[in-house]
Amino acid sequence: MLNLQRFFNSMNTFNVIIIGGGAAGFFTAINVAKQNPDLKVAVLEKAKTGLQKVKISGGGRCNVTHAEFIPQELVTNYPRGEKELLGPFHQFMTGDTMAWFEERGVALKIEDDGRMFPESNSSQTIIDCFLKEAEKYKVEVIYSSGVLNIEKHDNAWVLQTKTEAFYAEKIVVATGSSVKMWDILKTLNHTIINPVPSLFTFNVTDKRIKNIPGVAVQNVTVKVLNTNLESTGPLLVTHVGFSAPSILKLSAFGAVELAEMNYDFDIEINFIQQEFNQCLDVLKQLKQELAKKTVFKFAQFGIPKRLWQKLVLASKIEESKTWADINKTQLENLATQLTKAVFQVKGKSTFKDEFVTAGGVDLKEINFKTFESKLHKNLFFAGEVLNIDAITGGFNFQNAWTSGFIAARSIAD
Repeated sequence: MLNLQRFFNSMNTFNVIIIGGGAAGFFTAINVAKQNPDLKVAVLEKAKTGLQKVKISGGGRCNVTHAEFIPQELVTNYPRGEKELLGPFHQFMTGDTMAWFEERGVALKIEDDGRMFPESNSSQTIIDCFLKEAEKYKVEVIYSSGVLNIEKHDNAWVLQTKTEAFYAEKIVVATGSSVKMWDILKTLNHTIINPVPSLFTFNVTDKRIKNIPGVAVQNVTVKVLNTNLESTGPLLVTHVGFSAPSILKLSAFGAVELAEMNYDFDIEINFIQQEFNQCLDVLKQLKQELAKKTVFKFAQFGIPKRLWQKLVLASKIEESKTWADINKTQLENLATQLTKAVFQVKGKSTFKDEFVTAGGVDLKEINFKTFESKLHKNLFFAGEVLNIDAITGGFNFQNAWTSGFIAARSIAD
């Protein structure tokens, strides 16, 4: 098979080795073996079990992909990789992902927010599917085999683990955000974009949100002051600050910029999607219409009552004041709190179990028609080992499926 018989025992020789037994790794391996059953395929996984991120994804339900079926729209969810993924998404898209799983007896369902899960509501369904398919197509999965070094000898790759060496004609690196693997790839002259956290929530200590965790506003605009970063969507008050899609989008698209600020910056929130003057006009009208009602007790603009009361107090309006009692300055204060409230962010927190990193192999060094390295023939990549990441909602998995499928097809041909 290879010209390296003097180096190794044939038991450790494969046509294709996938490094990393996560979502991208298993998907690549299964598709290689299915498309070309003559190839001997192995997965090397450093842990005692694989698919660990799949297991915890989506709160244990596995957010497989997102119901976005237009490539040009899908790519807008990738702060890094938007331009590069457009072509690949024309090759393997969310509809293809649905078909792939449904052909294997895993029906998917679409939730109201577009996220897609197995109908079983269990990530174990996805794991079982992968393990069954790997066995069916004779993919050899070798656990507790972390790769410590990669070298090229003649026409073969030599992969060194703690205990033994493995040999392959073609390899796929699917190790996710592994700093150790990025260091190994540097020895192969690949450029690594320094990793920084992507999906995270904002830590805010402020009396306006103290003691009201769980309060949610359905549609707000959040801006990071002194930057071009802005997003719209739901906002959630947490025990330590703010979360939900409006914040997570900012954390993803601003990953590099916010890291440079050391996660110390100010945000401006428009809670009601109205301009200041427009809001002020409405407040003046309410002053006439609700003259005898207490401002504090009756929330307006669809704002949750507990948040409304905090904003009223922050506007220096006492709890007992009626609309007739409040003056021009207080009306302006309230309009400011509703449309451009400024909060100081000091630090970040991981969003649930979503460990997503911006950074990885420089995209300029990848051929996106095949996901093969431009520097080394027969070296392929799949998933988050590349400098590609997405907002929450199943998009990171879709990158894993698309890159894995295209790499597999390139290898199997």
